Amino acid sequence: MKTKLWSALIALWIVWGSTYLAIRFAVETIPPFLHAALRFLVSGAILVIWRRMAGEPLPTQSNWKAAAIVGTLLLVGGNGFVSLAEQTVPSGIAALMITTSPFWLALFEALRAGGTKPSGQAIVGLLLGFSGVFVLIGPGEIGGEQHAFNTFGVVLLLIAPILWSLGSIYSRGADMPKSTLMSTGMQMLTGALALFVVSVAAGELRGFNPGGVSMRSWWGLIYLITFGSLVGFVAYGWLIQNAPVSLTSTYAYVNPVVAVILGWLFAGEELNARVAAASIIIISAVVMINFSKNSRSKLELIPEEIE
Repeated sequence: MKTKLWSALIALWIVWGSTYLAIRFAVETIPPFLHAALRFLVSGAILVIWRRMAGEPLPTQSNWKAAAIVGTLLLVGGNGFVSLAEQTVPSGIAALMITTSPFWLALFEALRAGGTKPSGQAIVGLLLGFSGVFVLIGPGEIGGEQHAFNTFGVVLLLIAPILWSLGSIYSRGADMPKSTLMSTGMQMLTGALALFVVSVAAGELRGFNPGGVSMRSWWGLIYLITFGSLVGFVAYGWLIQNAPVSLTSTYAYVNPVVAVILGWLFAGEELNARVAAASIIIISAVVMINFSKNSRSKLELIPEEIE
């Protein structure tokens, strides 16, 4: 059992940590919102059909409505914005920025009626985490390391975890199926529809020629569908049923480390003292918040991979 548990956990770390690099490759020649729509349409359909064939009940109209709200916030606001940002911002930096989701979750949970107020440790973690973000994207003179991150991309990466957190908070009281995989598949399908709408509205289809897509982008998309969405979520679904929450939740602070290293190794992204220092600060803050005494043990329906 221990071997199987650790195999699933390590697979989750590697798979979800590598999705940020795969997104970077995919959006090189595939429009960002279109790529995300294709990814979640295919993987969502597979999950829903699989769970229906396994005998799970047909979702109700109320289930689909809730899934549409959550899927739009998470996949358009979360993954869609990340995909657009990765056209101009390194994948490792994107991963670190998205790791701030627990900061916003803690804040929104405290503001929610009947929500859990943060403990002293969580408050320290929040302050530490936002200081880490400042170190990462603040003035270039900090720590003597210069950087030139695209401003629009950085703004998107600041907004994405906020929308992700809002969707996660809403999902806690939403009328969703009991099955995590069925709920995930429904959110993917409805999110894919919303992503297609945004893609059309943004004019991504005008002049788009599938023949102009590079093989690296196609392989990036295929990897995201098969490993990022399907293998990753199956491993995650098994872990939340068989492993302690404290162990399963380690993906939140292992994934950005994997993403930064892979971006450095395979995409030539810069890994300097500033990025390393910001990584340590942000990840330490996530650990503090996750293990604070008032933190909720329930994991989100769609974790912050979504990448």
